[in-house]
Amino acid sequence: MSDPHIHSGTIREQLEEREKNSLSPYATLSAESKGRQFEEPDHPYRMPFQRDRERILHTKAFRRLKGKTQVFLAPKGDHYRTRLTHTLEVSQISRTVARALSLNEDLVEAIALGHDLGHTPFGHAGESVLNELYPDGFRHFEQSLRVVDELESTARRRGLNLTHEVRDGILHHSKGKVILLGRDGPMASTLEGRVVSICDAIAYINHDIEDAIRAGVIALADLPKDAIDLLGDTSSKRIGAMATGLISGSHDEVIDLVPDVKEALNSLRDYLYANLYPGEAINKEISKAKRILRGLYEYLTENPRGYIADFPEGDSLERKVVDRLAGMTDQYALQTYQKLFFPESWPA
Repeated sequence: MSDPHIHSGTIREQLEEREKNSLSPYATLSAESKGRQFEEPDHPYRMPFQRDRERILHTKAFRRLKGKTQVFLAPKGDHYRTRLTHTLEVSQISRTVARALSLNEDLVEAIALGHDLGHTPFGHAGESVLNELYPDGFRHFEQSLRVVDELESTARRRGLNLTHEVRDGILHHSKGKVILLGRDGPMASTLEGRVVSICDAIAYINHDIEDAIRAGVIALADLPKDAIDLLGDTSSKRIGAMATGLISGSHDEVIDLVPDVKEALNSLRDYLYANLYPGEAINKEISKAKRILRGLYEYLTENPRGYIADFPEGDSLERKVVDRLAGMTDQYALQTYQKLFFPESWPA
């Protein structure tokens, strides 16, 4: 047991030394972070990325993820994924991969926990309609960064004042297709951020399949046979095979999957984009969700009093309305729409 009288400032130095000695030479060390937007003193025994993770975990935006559904909008069943369960699955898979590759687990976890904070109610349907309505466009990864930079706050200042590496990973978390599909484009600047971007895809591909099978929208036999034969016939097997393929395919400064696993993963991804996401059962509800958000956007831009705060200062009304709508849970959006547009019953 360590000496209880040890000077607390030494603890952080010991942790920094431990990282330096135990992590890969390509890992992002806490002591070598590019720092925060606003300078602040180091904590005596909590590392910078650890502090970022904890700041994200305690936000209202993180708690609201439990009320934002993933693919199946406002489901009645208890076992369908929400943005919160998706986030936790991404975090778990990412940490497993990071540990195997001797990368920085605190950084991976902070990025994973923050990556979807800017997602709208009603999944990508909400993102799509806000992108259509808002003149400057809407992209959930940019909104996630806005949440941590502007909309949430610490006791000291507006924004969470996260490190450069966590902010960069959040902004680029949806760039996994650059690696998966071999496209040109920006990626996260750290290997940890790239791990999260791939593990985000691993998580949603598998849990969307599982939820769709539960809903009776697809059957296991409908999925590409070669991919299932290679990766496995259960979500657990497939996640394990994909994570193993990512660990085996990554080396030095490269984060990638081995070729056969990447091909199988892309085959499942292509199937979902061709058959599940545009499917009639889902699109019927998506069209309703878009109608709700259009109605709310139009009403709140015309009648902001009581709904839109003056904060943040300097932002346009449209920007504030988008922030308000993007922060809503599915049920809160439904309740607000009902309150604004449905007639109230007179008491007996």
